[in-house]
Amino acid sequence: MLGCTMPASDQLTLVGDHVRLEPLGLNDVPALVAAVAEDPASYRFSTVPQGESAMRAWVERALGERADRAALPFSIYSRDGERIVGSTRFYELQWWHPPADDGDPDACMIGYTWLAASAQGTSVNTEAKLLMLTHAFETWKVDRVGFRIDARNERSRASVQRLGATFEGVRRAERLGADGELRDSAYYSILVAEWPAAKHGLTSRLTACS
Repeated sequence: MLGCTMPASDQLTLVGDHVRLEPLGLNDVPALVAAVAEDPASYRFSTVPQGESAMRAWVERALGERADRAALPFSIYSRDGERIVGSTRFYELQWWHPPADDGDPDACMIGYTWLAASAQGTSVNTEAKLLMLTHAFETWKVDRVGFRIDARNERSRASVQRLGATFEGVRRAERLGADGELRDSAYYSILVAEWPAAKHGLTSRLTACS
């Protein structure tokens, strides 16, 4: 059963049958480090910190963005064994209609997603995205959810396309990649009118995996 609890806007928890997304915290650092250590080589195109000091700095930056209402970062728990298997977040939250101080965002991005090697290729990512998209479109009532991916990362691009996202194009030389090379970024989005079809597809995929 999918659901959510939100004791405070920056303490959102999303719960599914296979995963639970809880607010990222400094106490999660050791478990996040252990998740990365399963196979560090799998993060060639993703900025995933390795080692405790790098992970702590990464989490601290994410918490700073949460304090500024620019992002909502999560730790991803697998409900099979109740262990942390990665992280993801809402980011670039945008408010188009006043009052911005009290209302929910009108658009957002989903990204900074990485999973431990043992969770890759499982239902974890599918359900995590379903939980986040459901919350964005049905609780926040956003008009748009976007995704930005290193254009070389064919695996992540294929995963986003399976969500039902529409390819918008490539922005050339958009930023430095995780490998330090100048990267092109591929942009995708799901609009509110497209959400019912995307939700049906995600739900069907989860049912097939169960």
